[in-house]
Amino acid sequence: MQTLDVVRDSLGRVHELIPAILDGLTGDDLLWRPDAEANPIGWLVWHLTRVEDDHLAHLGGIEQAWTADGWYSRFGLPYLKNAHGFRMTAVEVGAFNVTQTSLLNGYAAATWAQTQAVLSSLDEERLDEVVDERYTPPVTVGVRLVSVMVETAQHIGQAGYVRGLRERSRGINSGWAGTA
Repeated sequence: MQTLDVVRDSLGRVHELIPAILDGLTGDDLLWRPDAEANPIGWLVWHLTRVEDDHLAHLGGIEQAWTADGWYSRFGLPYLKNAHGFRMTAVEVGAFNVTQTSLLNGYAAATWAQTQAVLSSLDEERLDEVVDERYTPPVTVGVRLVSVMVETAQHIGQAGYVRGLRERSRGINSGWAGTA
């Protein structure tokens, strides 16, 4: 297995979990927070997808699906067009107002399709190419891909855990919190 196959497999597993985590949730469920500082399920899925879209589009030298495919307008969030959730305050996270799982699933599917195209355009030799010199050491394509894998895995796990907490708060025991 080559490095890019590992990346594809890792991100593919996240994208398999997104519809499962969102399945059957109401708008209230998507916005529910265990406390005022916690991230809701909807925001977590949006954030992990935005990060993947932003970072992979940059690696592919293409426009993000967020803007190219009109997702920014469809979501209608009170955030700047280039926002992806990094360093958002609890108040900013609380302004997330998406109550449709179909919107989150649609954007995730569009991002995954774009991600697969970008990954197919990369080759192993590009993994050492520097893409961001603001850091020491500079960030390479390989390091950026690892960052996306870690970020998406972390947040899909959090979304599953928050779903379990939400279900328990409603007297439902689906097993989501028990598997997180």
